[in-house]
Amino acid sequence: MKILCIGRNYAEHIAELNNETPDEPVIFTKPETALLQRGMPFFYPDFSTDIHHEIELVLRVSKNGKNIDPKFAHTYFDAIGLGIDFTARDLQSKAKAKGLPWDLAKGFDGSAPLSPTFKPVAEFADLANINFHLEVNGEVKQRGNSGMMLHNFAAQIAYISRFITLKMGDLIFTGTPSGVGPVKIGDQLTGYLEDEKVLELAVK
Repeated sequence: MKILCIGRNYAEHIAELNNETPDEPVIFTKPETALLQRGMPFFYPDFSTDIHHEIELVLRVSKNGKNIDPKFAHTYFDAIGLGIDFTARDLQSKAKAKGLPWDLAKGFDGSAPLSPTFKPVAEFADLANINFHLEVNGEVKQRGNSGMMLHNFAAQIAYISRFITLKMGDLIFTGTPSGVGPVKIGDQLTGYLEDEKVLELAVK
């Protein structure tokens, strides 16, 4: 099982971090150990003082595929959930300043909480109009819609599969909207897919 992530996929998020808009999808990965066990809290790591939340729609890959044509991409995932791409922003900034990879800032243990259940694709009326948001201590911090993506689901799957074979069970984090920000010990994070609460997480 692989965790594949799309960076810089929402224009307002690109602007808030003062990044350049990419011509092609930006791909990075997280190891399997980034997944949190179901029901476990997120324990703030001792190697960072600036962990940020990034809420994202997550696709569950349903069959193997390579060099997938965009028009068939929708047949390669069967469910959508929510995930948080926790980012050690201080580690990332330090690495970026030196032109170095930022794997540790994105892939540390527990950096990829997932909603316990995923919603079947067939239950979504329009894959280009999926609303989601994140609350921190009851206050909305991030709000997004799949129609705001620079690269839609089909484009992401087609692009990734040119380089990396997708396999059943792989997860694709599809990018985060604007509003990312730091979390602290004691915070309670709640993620909503449409109006349904699907993810709850305590920071300890």
